[in-house]
Amino acid sequence: MQAILLIAHGSRRAEANADLEHVASALRQRADAPFVQCSYLELASPTIEEGGAACVEQGATEMVMLPYFLSPGIHVREDLITARAALSERFPRVVFRLAEPLGRHPMLLTIVEERIREANANEAKS
Repeated sequence: MQAILLIAHGSRRAEANADLEHVASALRQRADAPFVQCSYLELASPTIEEGGAACVEQGATEMVMLPYFLSPGIHVREDLITARAALSERFPRVVFRLAEPLGRHPMLLTIVEERIREANANEAKS
C-alpha cells in the first residue's frame, strides 16, 4: 500500500497548520487516494518521524513524502533528505520517495493569477 506523507514547516498557530489538514482531507475524499498523513518539520505535531510511523502502522509499504513548501530551500534539500534517511533506516522494508516542493509546478501560476483576480475583485467591492 502506498501512503502520502504531507510535510509542512509547522506553526505554533493551529489555524496555520489547518491548511495542511484541509489538503489531506481533500486528498482522502478522492476515490483513488491512498492513506494520507500530515506531518510537520517543527513547531507542531505529528513530526515527520511520527507521521511516517503512523503510515507504516497502517500498512504502508511505499511512501511519497510530499513537501508542502514553495521552494527547494534548506528544509527540502537537507532536512527532508535527512528525515527520509532516518525513516528508511527505521523501516528498511518500506520504500520512501521524496517529491519535489510545489513552487515550480506550472499549475501554481494559475493559482497566483486567480489570487490576483480575487484581490482586484475585492478591491472593487470596497
